[in-house]
Amino acid sequence: MTSAAILGSGSFGTALATLLAPKLSEAVIIGRDPATAVAISKEHRNPNYLRDVTLADNIRGTTDLGEALNHPLVLFVVPTSATRAIAEELAKRGLPASTVLLSCAKGIEKATGERMSQILREVFPENPIAAISGPNHAEEIAHQLATCAVIGSDDPALAVRLQELFTLPHFRSYTSEDVAGIELGGAVKNVFAIAAGIAHGLGVGDNAVAALVTRALAEMTRLGVALGGQIETFSGLSGMGDLIVTCFSEHSRNHRVGYALGQGKTLEEAVNSLGMVAEGVPNTLSIHDAARKAGVRTPIIDAVHGILYQDKPAARAMHELLTRDPRPETDSTHS
Repeated sequence: MTSAAILGSGSFGTALATLLAPKLSEAVIIGRDPATAVAISKEHRNPNYLRDVTLADNIRGTTDLGEALNHPLVLFVVPTSATRAIAEELAKRGLPASTVLLSCAKGIEKATGERMSQILREVFPENPIAAISGPNHAEEIAHQLATCAVIGSDDPALAVRLQELFTLPHFRSYTSEDVAGIELGGAVKNVFAIAAGIAHGLGVGDNAVAALVTRALAEMTRLGVALGGQIETFSGLSGMGDLIVTCFSEHSRNHRVGYALGQGKTLEEAVNSLGMVAEGVPNTLSIHDAARKAGVRTPIIDAVHGILYQDKPAARAMHELLTRDPRPETDSTHS
């Protein structure tokens, strides 16, 4: 894997291109905006995201999706709602079966409840496929701050190959065969980040937020195991690690949306003020639906769903969480 195409010219796609550039002959960022593509190629910067980061000379921008056919590695870093359409378009253009596909987006599809790697497998039944997750804020990766990630694949040899590529002095990666757990942790934590942001916006205090995040981990594990993940995965980087960073970091888009909601803004106002995609907002719908179908108890997800889509006041939702019937802290049934 000597070159790569990165689908998505947002902050994470730009950060991953910056991360991999020292190990590749070329990294091509494929986006939709011609002006952004020109700026990446000519000015060596992304004018919309991570503006203070100078891009390496071997990073190039384009709007031609067909260029992905020329690289042995393709990173899917587009919003989860666009993954299927872009994958199908690549398939129509004849993407080689040998091309390695790496899913980097965190979420599940609303209509089907499928994870991103499942969508890729449906569209590309013969290609090698993997997923990467963990506490990986783009801003810190791009500035070469120490970061860890986990790469999941049902092909251990492929995971090791990608691990070698994603190992640098400031970036350490681990491998796992639990692709379901890795992707589910990365998706579900976005909803809990909104919840933590709401709690911070309401000013309920550090004790309450710490309790909320702790119970969120238990809820994530219950749901993740029910949907096919392994219990130990949720105490790792893609579970607890990603949950911690996205619930407390200033870089977390989902936390920022939640904070605005906690301070009394409408969902539209909160999303518009962000100026970027917060995957937790649309994914609350798909994850809530998946939990109902699986019959899993998810009070925090239910509360966020009520606030976002049923006009439930944030303070009331928080009060309801705190005044539910008492129960044991641990639940051996994970349901």
